[in-house]
Amino acid sequence: MDHKAAKRVAIVGAGTSGLAACKHLLARGFRPVIFEAGATVGGLWTRTLASTRLQSPTAGYRFSDFPWPEGADTYPRHDQVVEYLAAYARRFGVHECVRFRSQVVAAEYVGAADDDLTEQWAGNGEAFGGDGAGVWRLTVRHGDSDPTQVYEFDFLILCIGRFSGVPNIPAFPPGGGPDAFRGRVLHSMDLSDMDDADAAALVKGKRVVVVGSGKSAFDIAAECADANGVERPCTMICRSPQWLLHDVSVWGKLHLGYLYMNRFAELMVRKPGAGLASTLLATLLTPLAWLISKLTGAYYKKAIPMREYGMEPEFGFAGSISSCKIGMLPEAFYDKVRDGSVVIRRSRSFTFCEDGLVLDGGDGAVAVVPADVVILATGFRGDQKLRDMFVSTRVKAIVAGSSDTAVPLYRECVHPRIPQMAVVGYSESLTNIYSIEMMAKWVARFLDGAFRLPSVPRMEQSVAEWGRYMRRSNGESFRGSCLGAVNIWYNDQLCRDMGCHPRRKKGFLAEWFQPYGAVDYADIQ
Repeated sequence: MDHKAAKRVAIVGAGTSGLAACKHLLARGFRPVIFEAGATVGGLWTRTLASTRLQSPTAGYRFSDFPWPEGADTYPRHDQVVEYLAAYARRFGVHECVRFRSQVVAAEYVGAADDDLTEQWAGNGEAFGGDGAGVWRLTVRHGDSDPTQVYEFDFLILCIGRFSGVPNIPAFPPGGGPDAFRGRVLHSMDLSDMDDADAAALVKGKRVVVVGSGKSAFDIAAECADANGVERPCTMICRSPQWLLHDVSVWGKLHLGYLYMNRFAELMVRKPGAGLASTLLATLLTPLAWLISKLTGAYYKKAIPMREYGMEPEFGFAGSISSCKIGMLPEAFYDKVRDGSVVIRRSRSFTFCEDGLVLDGGDGAVAVVPADVVILATGFRGDQKLRDMFVSTRVKAIVAGSSDTAVPLYRECVHPRIPQMAVVGYSESLTNIYSIEMMAKWVARFLDGAFRLPSVPRMEQSVAEWGRYMRRSNGESFRGSCLGAVNIWYNDQLCRDMGCHPRRKKGFLAEWFQPYGAVDYADIQ
């Protein structure tokens, strides 16, 4: 038997990252198994609101070697995204590797002691470790079966994402939580998991309050407004508005990629591990970076009535790129605000009362917003979801970092102290499929023996550098591990590891000023 096929590789999750990881492993002769809790491929795209569309144009959100079908919408519906992902799985034989309705409820590494990792990851810096390498023991529940089944694998790849699983529920003072409310309280995750008809029935004719200021909150408020109009306006409670755009071009002509997604733009960023000369150059270019951010932000503030309705973001436009706090507005959203079917209220905090929510006005004043249904679009605890995968208390403690560090993954894929395991798709970018596919290629080549990892201390040094960058550029949300402003620099490092040339364009001007995307890396398999 081929030694690659003999290596047992498990992938958890058949979303975008799981499909990419499996495809590139298959191309290198491995025969991985994907455990997917759902009934189909597509991950989050299979559990979303009826009106959800792709935020990025199809030209940017695509696999490098698998174009969208001719005639696809620029911003496809969620069901069209699912079909695109399913077609990708069929085309490359990934579908045959998936075990549907198979939920991994626990993962445990059984093998070498921690001391063996002092200098070299897994004992020798290779994917499958040296002599005496351990195995990953997965406990899987198939369908509604009970008891569970246990499997062993030589390598584990987690593709579970950050935006599902464990909802982020705000903390409330005694007596001010959801129990005080006589209506219904649910998280946006619960709404997305509903059948479209049930979700529509839940909000129809109700006084709905949506808490949140991200993309999900806007989408839910827009759907509620369409359902109930001005007779039962939907109220949005926002604490810190984000940049949500109506178009990805400024001044009607210039795509944002030419301002923020090329090599020249990254010269203005203090990149992790880039050295003193790069840092000095970024410092010298700070005025230019500030000017571009200011002009871009001014354009969107004029084009979108965010200031009129108190939704002007408190951070600059460049900050939204570096922290991935950016998205696309639902169609005609501010028209709904203007006609009164959506009402926006700003509040730093809130509590529940019997009839709705009590808002803190910031100056001691309070206001009550009546409600029948409250939907918390307050994000997810991706770190907790990652921890909950593991049996070991030690692994739980280190895998997702702490309150003071970003997610401690070398190359955003490998934990320096957890052997024979990779994580794909946990870090964000402006077009996630672009960075996810590069991670999948890097992991596949690593498993194929194309390179070894550096020593554990060197990996931890790199992790610390990237952690400082994430904290500096992402502010209070630094644990999100956003690659938005340094995606090309990140890909350069992956290319060098894989033995590929990092410069992917033809010609000096194209290399420095054209936006980079997945297609530029299509020849890396």
